[in-house]
Amino acid sequence: MRHLGVTPHFTQNTRGRGAAIDGRTTRHVGYAASLRIRKRIEEVFGWMKTVGGLCKTRHRGTARVRWMFTFVAAAYNLVRLPKLLSSAV
Repeated sequence: MRHLGVTPHFTQNTRGRGAAIDGRTTRHVGYAASLRIRKRIEEVFGWMKTVGGLCKTRHRGTARVRWMFTFVAAAYNLVRLPKLLSSAV
């Protein structure tokens, strides 16, 4: 990745095993911002799995699963809407 001039933005392993990335990557401001944004995105998918029921799909077929995902995403947006509206005022 470094040879290509690309900075990887994945989490650093700090649980006793060797770290997959070193300080050259984690010292940048963009790396910290990327992790914050990743956490917000992971919260959405976590909500969809636990509350929205997407942990195990009930439907078969791409079209039905896509419809269910869209439905749950719309429900999540409706749940977030009051918070977004209160912060805009």
